[in-house]
Amino acid sequence: MLDQHHTRRFGLPTATALVMGNIIGGGIFLLPASVAPYGTLSLLAFVVLTVGAIALALVFGRLARRDPSTGGPYVHARAAFGDFAGFLSAWSYWTMTWVSNAALAVAAVGYVHVLAPGHASSKGMDLAIALLALWLPALANLAGTRWIGAVQLVSTVLKFIPLLFVAVVGLFFFDPDNMGPFNAGGGSAVGGMSAAAAILLYSYLGVESASMSAGEMENPERNVGRASVLGTIGAAVVYLLGTVSVFGTVAHKDLVNSTAPFSDAVDAMFGGTWGGTLIALAAVVSIVGALNGWILMSAQAPYAAAKDGLFPAVFAKRRRGVPTVGVFVGVILASLLTVVNYTSGSNGVFATLVLITTFSATVPYLLAAGAQLYFLLAGRRDEVRTGRFVWDLVLALAGFGFSFWLVSGAGYAAVYQGVLFLFAGVLVYVVIAARRQSQSQGADGAAAGDGTAAAGDGTAAEARIP
Repeated sequence: MLDQHHTRRFGLPTATALVMGNIIGGGIFLLPASVAPYGTLSLLAFVVLTVGAIALALVFGRLARRDPSTGGPYVHARAAFGDFAGFLSAWSYWTMTWVSNAALAVAAVGYVHVLAPGHASSKGMDLAIALLALWLPALANLAGTRWIGAVQLVSTVLKFIPLLFVAVVGLFFFDPDNMGPFNAGGGSAVGGMSAAAAILLYSYLGVESASMSAGEMENPERNVGRASVLGTIGAAVVYLLGTVSVFGTVAHKDLVNSTAPFSDAVDAMFGGTWGGTLIALAAVVSIVGALNGWILMSAQAPYAAAKDGLFPAVFAKRRRGVPTVGVFVGVILASLLTVVNYTSGSNGVFATLVLITTFSATVPYLLAAGAQLYFLLAGRRDEVRTGRFVWDLVLALAGFGFSFWLVSGAGYAAVYQGVLFLFAGVLVYVVIAARRQSQSQGADGAAAGDGTAAAGDGTAAEARIP
């Protein structure tokens, strides 16, 4: 009874909030300043990327119609390409999530300091704040899907109120003279747009969130695609309108050097300094909400793989609709990485691991888009969606292209180190696969032995018959 009380399938609103909340973390609050050096052509890059992200969201929706199981990209990669590809998808996604969670927790510390000015900062206090940011949403996850959905809905609403406020009200204070040049970088427009896109690409990580939790959704065959598209469009509207409003309210020369562009926009609109506190509060809520969703994601990939024997079996245990072991392990690993960040005296190790995740996130995307192409081109169109072959093919190619652009935008260092980390997972797969094979052979041998014994008993019985 307790398990039923804390377990509830996600409806479309909650699933959409999960997608939007996971896409929009704390990065949006620095995004306008990050792309300002490239000029207003960065807005054009945003539009192009949004089209690619929506195409990928539609691909996940198509794939969910074929198999609406928890695990999303892992499930589809394994179905198309076998156990090894499925494992690589799950491994990459899992490592990306818990390292990213540590990064989000560290980012929350800076915004907390804005909310509590004048207090002396210490590494011990910062570490305590970061760990609190990790474990509070983890407790909501452990309480069951009912609590996960509630926290996600509330945090999404709370963080979107100030963001939408700046995005909409800022248009009334819009001054075209603040926009700056179209191509502020001075090089070719294509080069400038590609450079801006490299920064913006990762703004859409999380588009797969509904697909990852398909098994916990109501009517996943229908709602995964709808939630993925609605969540992506919702995030895109906030991103684009917010960036346009900040561009139009903060002078370009000031925006390039801004460390709090949304706060500067509020101050420019109404004067005073209260905007900093408002945006810092929204940022903390945004990060906690993102952690709530990403902690669930960190448990879903190993859960799905464990059910198929491709991860340790303990990850397949669930309580209250949540893979509790996956939640615990993911949060503990993120906590350890956070401790290393604050005690090593250098951010080098932490920065390297975060860089690796930028590549790791793209592996499941590429494999999922590739799986959709495989199902379409291998004569198995009926398993994805009947009819509309050309449209589905275009979407799959666009999703694959978007994912490939993510890889290229990660940079040489991220790809190089990410591949090394990905190959480290091969050793894990070897151990798991060898154990599965050994157990399978043992079971076959035992079955054969039972059959031989049964035959022997039959022969002996026949010998006793007069």
